[in-house]
Amino acid sequence: MWIIWLACLYYLSNNVTAVHSYERIKHDAFQHTLGHLKPRAQPDVQAEAAREVLRRLLGDSYKLFPVSVDSSIGPVGKDTFHVFKSTLGQIMIIGTSGVAAVWGFHYYVKNFCDAHIAWEESHIELPNHLPDVDIKITSNDRFRYYQNVCTAGYSTAWWDWPKWEKHIDWMALNGINLALAFHAQEAIWERVYTKLNLTRHDIDEHFGGPAFLPWARMGNIRGWGGPLTSAWHNHTVKLQHKILNRMRELGIIPVLPAFSGQVPRAFSTLFPTANLTKFEPWNRFSEKYCCPFLLLPTDPLFKTVGTMFLSEYIQEFGTDHVYNCDTFNENEPPQSDLDFLSGISRSIYSAITDVDPEGIWILQGWLFLHELSFWTNARVEAFLTAVPIGKLIVLDLQSEQFPQYERLSSYYGQPFIWCMLHNFGGTLGLFGSAEIINKRVFEGRNMKNSTMIGTGLAPEGINQNYVVYDLMNEMAYLRNPADLDAWFERYAARRYGAWNEYAVQAWQKLRLSVYSFTGLERIRGKYTITRRPSLKINPWVGRRAGLLTWYDTEIMLSAWDDIVKARHGRRNNTFYQHDVVDITRQALQLTANTLYLNIKTAVNHKNISQLRKNAKLFTELFDDLERILASNKDFLLGTWLQDAKSLATDEKEKKLYEFNARNQITLWGPRGEIRDYANKQWSGVVADYYKPRWVVLLDELENSLANGTPLNSTAVDFKIFNHVEQPFTLSNKIYPVTANGDSVEIAVELNKKWRKIKPSSKIRITGKRNFGNTILDRRARNRVKIMKSMKLMVAWRN
Repeated sequence: MWIIWLACLYYLSNNVTAVHSYERIKHDAFQHTLGHLKPRAQPDVQAEAAREVLRRLLGDSYKLFPVSVDSSIGPVGKDTFHVFKSTLGQIMIIGTSGVAAVWGFHYYVKNFCDAHIAWEESHIELPNHLPDVDIKITSNDRFRYYQNVCTAGYSTAWWDWPKWEKHIDWMALNGINLALAFHAQEAIWERVYTKLNLTRHDIDEHFGGPAFLPWARMGNIRGWGGPLTSAWHNHTVKLQHKILNRMRELGIIPVLPAFSGQVPRAFSTLFPTANLTKFEPWNRFSEKYCCPFLLLPTDPLFKTVGTMFLSEYIQEFGTDHVYNCDTFNENEPPQSDLDFLSGISRSIYSAITDVDPEGIWILQGWLFLHELSFWTNARVEAFLTAVPIGKLIVLDLQSEQFPQYERLSSYYGQPFIWCMLHNFGGTLGLFGSAEIINKRVFEGRNMKNSTMIGTGLAPEGINQNYVVYDLMNEMAYLRNPADLDAWFERYAARRYGAWNEYAVQAWQKLRLSVYSFTGLERIRGKYTITRRPSLKINPWVGRRAGLLTWYDTEIMLSAWDDIVKARHGRRNNTFYQHDVVDITRQALQLTANTLYLNIKTAVNHKNISQLRKNAKLFTELFDDLERILASNKDFLLGTWLQDAKSLATDEKEKKLYEFNARNQITLWGPRGEIRDYANKQWSGVVADYYKPRWVVLLDELENSLANGTPLNSTAVDFKIFNHVEQPFTLSNKIYPVTANGDSVEIAVELNKKWRKIKPSSKIRITGKRNFGNTILDRRARNRVKIMKSMKLMVAWRN
């Protein structure tokens, strides 16, 4: 009985805290420097934009949620929403901005109506009588930031306006009020370069293709995947206007691009006296596609070019006074003395404020982590403090794993945003650090002399592992860490529209396995099945030497058993269908590791029968993986390719865009410079790229053992590139854009088939994380009793 009372007290204490939260918000030390960063649209415009978000979600039922905007209901610099029920039975929502109001709506339907709104879909079933509410919540910080500069390549490269409109709605629903808006840079740069007398050839060899723009913008590559056409520029200009207009209507502050110094090679001829430095090759790209020039910010020409670009951009799109500039992203500065570094940052900031005196510079802190040996504390301090305090915002880009704000003394006084990066390359693979997120955000905010002013999401790719993003978004308003056991339980209930014992058990096991990462390894979606075939692949990626994963794989596979059992009554729920595919995909991925190790053992022992047996199973697994992925619309290569081709205006563009789309997710470069970095476990890629590569190796291994000759690995690699990899990127094969098959039935079949193969594990995880079926299931059963006792089963419409 005491457990029930504790659960009730936890729920009430969090809401009481929320009601009075704004009275305890600490003074914002950066109000005088950042106070002008606020919504520009009038309150009635923001309120109308907020109502339109609700209308798109609810249809006519949006009228049940009258919305208004009143900036006086909360403290200056912190978004606040007040949600209460009127005498007429409507849920009244007042926000300090349009974003705050939409955020308030989402808070209500999520916490009082068990709604679930994610990137891909939404599940909202309003009860006949809307639950009573009277709650006022104020954000913990000034900003909720969103996006990574790479997202424009890995996720949104081919988006049209309907996709962006839905996504901006999602931003507002999650309180995001500061977001990158990077479209049409190349269109503006073309105008500037033309004025500077660059030729069409000069420009074409500089701009990257649509799928590679982020890295061309940062000076990592040049020309690869291009050229860009006038039609592409027209598309991006029109799209950027729509994006900016909608963001501004809602009160989202867009972050625009500024000049970072990367210029075309032609600058050396046109401006022979300019202080130009040639970048070092990035990821082994050849001379043809690497190494643009850096125009040093201390050169007077930098200010001239930077002023031309920013003036042209602002003239076209307006401004909200926030600009991103990353001069040294994965590129080391040419000099290391402190005066030089101070001069660099001072010049960058000056180039912004000469055009916009109210300009604020946003810097991705990735350089301080990626080039850790270069960026000593003294150099970082010199670089950052050359800009007036409060005029530069640092994105601590991977705070959940490699935070830099402590090492760098809260960025020596400059404000920073605690960001969760989480994903690299838009890869698929269940992964997250729930415990760290739930703890470290509060530590960063409350540490001595903290200059933290916000939380942020900065994944390179989206549409994966939504649970960790949902949790991270709540860190913006929670006053204390969440009870993760209860949180994951409610997540399962909300996501599937009803409470289900097996679903809850599955998500608790996922929490204790794939979402329990706390190590220092770089987890970047590199899995055996998606890596280039070789006998040298090392699948041991765990915290301790010898672990197959950072978690007990049996717990994760047990979650697969449970999610399959949860199908009764849930099989038509779109989120359940997605998850049953995703979890099955993860389970097959783990099983592939075991088969791969069996294959290596067979080769080492020259046991050809065991090789044939495991090779047959290995290729069968690819077929089964292809089948389960093909059964859900969220895992189709065809959609990615169709979206790319749909933006083309002629056949030449269509072929170029399709090549961009194919190359990025496979070779990522002409010769596989960062091959499989952005790998996608999608139907179509598995059948025509991953499986054929492995078949080449497996056939050669069998021939090697049969003939008693050593494996020629160089010849295998050559054959894989010429017979599989390059042909795939050049192909124009059309793939389905609609799902085929029953995801649930296929998952049940594959679970029964593949669970017979036990996962490899050199070391059994012991201690408190060793939640085998007995302990974990007992804990899940205890929570079932609590839920029944609290009579919440009915509320969750089981």
